Amino acid sequence: MSEKKLSANEYIKIDSNYLRGTIAEGLADLSTGSMVEDDQQLLKFHGTYQQDDRDIRAGRRKHKLEKAYSFMIRIRVPGGVATSEQWLETDRLATQFANGTIKLTTRQAFQFHGIIKSNLKRTIKEINQCAMDTIAACGDVNRNVMCNPNPYLSEIHAQALQAAKDISTHLTPQTRAYHEIWLDGEKIESSEEDVEPIYGKTYLPRKFKITIAVPPSNDVDIYANCLSFVAIVEGGKLVGYNVAVGGGMGSTHGNEATYPRIADVIGFCTPEQVVDVAEKVVLVQRDFGDRTDRKHSRFKYTVDDHGPDWILAKLNEYLGYNLGPVRDFKFEDNGDRYGWTEDANGNSHLTLFIAGGRVLDTPSYPMRTGLREIAKIHDGDFRLTANQNLIIANVSQAKRLEIENLLEKYGIQDSHLKSALRLNSLACVALPTCALALAEAERFLPDLLTGLEESLEENGLRHDAITIRMTGCPNGCARPFISEIGFVGRGPDRYNVYLGGGFAGQRLSKLYREDVTADEIKPLLAPIFRHYAKARIDGERFGDFCIRTGYVNATIQGPDFHKNIKPEAHVAV
Repeated sequence: MSEKKLSANEYIKIDSNYLRGTIAEGLADLSTGSMVEDDQQLLKFHGTYQQDDRDIRAGRRKHKLEKAYSFMIRIRVPGGVATSEQWLETDRLATQFANGTIKLTTRQAFQFHGIIKSNLKRTIKEINQCAMDTIAACGDVNRNVMCNPNPYLSEIHAQALQAAKDISTHLTPQTRAYHEIWLDGEKIESSEEDVEPIYGKTYLPRKFKITIAVPPSNDVDIYANCLSFVAIVEGGKLVGYNVAVGGGMGSTHGNEATYPRIADVIGFCTPEQVVDVAEKVVLVQRDFGDRTDRKHSRFKYTVDDHGPDWILAKLNEYLGYNLGPVRDFKFEDNGDRYGWTEDANGNSHLTLFIAGGRVLDTPSYPMRTGLREIAKIHDGDFRLTANQNLIIANVSQAKRLEIENLLEKYGIQDSHLKSALRLNSLACVALPTCALALAEAERFLPDLLTGLEESLEENGLRHDAITIRMTGCPNGCARPFISEIGFVGRGPDRYNVYLGGGFAGQRLSKLYREDVTADEIKPLLAPIFRHYAKARIDGERFGDFCIRTGYVNATIQGPDFHKNIKPEAHVAV
């Protein structure tokens, strides 16, 4: 029996000379704003995607012009913590090279859009000059390591943050290509190849995502990630971490072999074992992940193909010791804690709501300017949350009044005085820049929320938290399949509507209606809000209510995601 042919990306990696390809030559060719196709795949490992402005694509085609190509750059921020100096540099680069905005992603990273090819190298070089980088922010490697950013548990958070940084450093690709191409590093002529001690020549079958959570907050959504560590605190001390494997969001419309999956919690490790465990889980995926079918290559499918017990046994084999039994923990939510909080050290922390994670100035809301002015005087740090929001953290008593005055001057102090629904919303970038987007998300969700808030107000639900997320395609970057209400783009102004996810991100949702137009969403959900207000049990969450009252059936695990869907879900509303 002949072996299956590897997917095309595997051959690109094999032939790339450890991610070099012909990137350097392509950057020097200014006759086009594009890069050749193979290099576009390799660029992801370096932290950038080629895109074009889809709003003007048709007009440029009509005039026989090349697409308006530009590049998205993603900056790794392990644990989501950046200094004031790094914030100021990010702000400067957004003006000088990007489209004047900063995107805070759902993985605690900074993102730029609209960078033209001739500025790509200079931008990445200047990012590195402010002690940040873009390597492995994308590509078939471990991505930005996420960590609970809430500093009110300051001592525990500090330890979890350090673990996130240690994992990130340990799993960073070792190829010299990044320094050679972007940082003018010396190109060493040698008969010896680069060595990737963890990844090998072909890296991983697909992207890999790691998070660290500190209960009771599941703000990093551990169940939606390949590998997660859940901090176990006993007697006020961090004693170790539960290990969760096999979560992931992406699926493909019309392909039931693809599905989101909830991670399985399989064991416990000590703080000293965290980096080793992370490496060995990555090695299991490297060695056993599917390299023949990109749609089946994420770690969640490796876990399903072999089973969580097999993964645990193989992990123990790779480690040379056994993980301990799972310890008790409880998550209460996966949202952010808004407003001012104070920690045991006397420092203050302010969590701001950032709609869609987009930091920009408008005539009525000069948020980006305000944050820039705050960064100039702030002696603490800035913390990006997994919910696209921002914490002005570790504000000293000496600086708090001055910062409060700036917040008031620029109208930022009341950023979080919104409905609970809006405060628990997420949206991916989608149109016009994402090549995979089938529908709007970031640009449409705010207006949709305004309409839904009217129904909530009518039923006395303005202050009731309901998680709601929207993505322009089923890849699930805003993690819609674990939200209580999820919208996933199917085409221009059309969405699949999902209900029944867990409020703390612990349960997958189920398809409620397929192919709903943007205008049909509010009348579709309004009766459910009304029913929820009248018939919910005390303390019952919206997702639980939708299952109990029969709007959707519960999804037990990923393979069940496409099953037990009610017939009316496929009927146009």
